[in-house]
Amino acid sequence: MEKKSLNLEIDNLDMQILSILMEDATIPYTEIAKKLIVSGGTIHVRMKKMQDLGIIKGSNLLVDAQKIGYDVCAYLGIYLEKGSTYKDAVEKLRNIKEIVELHYTTGAWSMFAKIICRDTNHLRLVLNDHIQSVPGIQRTETFISLEESIKRQINLDL
Repeated sequence: MEKKSLNLEIDNLDMQILSILMEDATIPYTEIAKKLIVSGGTIHVRMKKMQDLGIIKGSNLLVDAQKIGYDVCAYLGIYLEKGSTYKDAVEKLRNIKEIVELHYTTGAWSMFAKIICRDTNHLRLVLNDHIQSVPGIQRTETFISLEESIKRQINLDL
């Protein structure tokens, strides 16, 4: 049974292309075409369509941060003084290069951030001198990751 996508503008072939590229974004379009028994041009057209639809937002090079001297991964629950300060706080936090992810959340915190630092001294500096000085941030709660056990893309269940 063929699985239908919720987005009517993409079909099973698009999903197969995405699935292959999510495993290895460096695979040439010609190799994808051979696997899926279509032309290389078809892959190019489908990729362009998915980029135009905003489904594909680019590609990234994955770097092992620890191997280049960034040994601390921390998560930060951020409490805002009031919800109306959110947009301004995000703009200030966007300029802190150690923040690699930031989410607006429900629950105890207003925002939740992932931070990558060289060591705990670097983390302390980022917290004290940069994040906690952002107007609108009331306080923060920090969790240091001891190990990343699972990291993966969404499974497209093809």
